Formats: sequence, structure tokens, C-alpha cells
Amino acid sequence: MKYLVENMWNVVMEHEHNPLKHIGDIQVRHMVLQILAWMWCVIFAISTGSITVFGVSAVAHSLLIAGVVGTVATFEVARTQPNRFISLGRGLNGEHE
Repeated sequence: MKYLVENMWNVVMEHEHNPLKHIGDIQVRHMVLQILAWMWCVIFAISTGSITVFGVSAVAHSLLIAGVVGTVATFEVARTQPNRFISLGRGLNGEHE
């Protein structure tokens, strides 16, 4: 069951696994994913007959996708440029500089 849920998540949300992987620019991939999320917000709101549902759904989708993108971006920077995080720690004398 865990494999099934993980696989379904990857097919929809992971740009390395879904057809969006063929779009070369990662920012364009993100924009397309945002458009798809908004499209599904509208479909869900129309199907339930409530504009309130659209607002809540749109905000929730935007926050979820922004959180995922922020996390992935942080992980990529940590993987490729780990020294960028050094300035977040304490200085040489144990104090903030």
C-alpha cells in the first residue's frame, strides 16, 4: 500500500517521473504545475457549486506547492552548494557576526 501511494505521488508531483520531465526549464515546469493545480481548484469548486470552496482550495494548493518547491530548492542548494549555509551558524568566537 505504501508503494502504491508513493508511486501515485511521484507520478503527479515529481517532475522527474511525470511527463513534465520533458520540459527543459524547471521554472516552466513549476509554472505548468501551478496552472494544473489552479485548474483542478476550479474544477473542484465548480463541481461542488461553491465559490468559497475555490478560494480555500486555491490557497491550499498554492501553499502546498510552494512548500514542496521551497523544500526541493533548499535540498538542491544543500546538495550542490553546501557552503552557502555556513554563514547561518555562529562566528569563529561562538558569537553571531
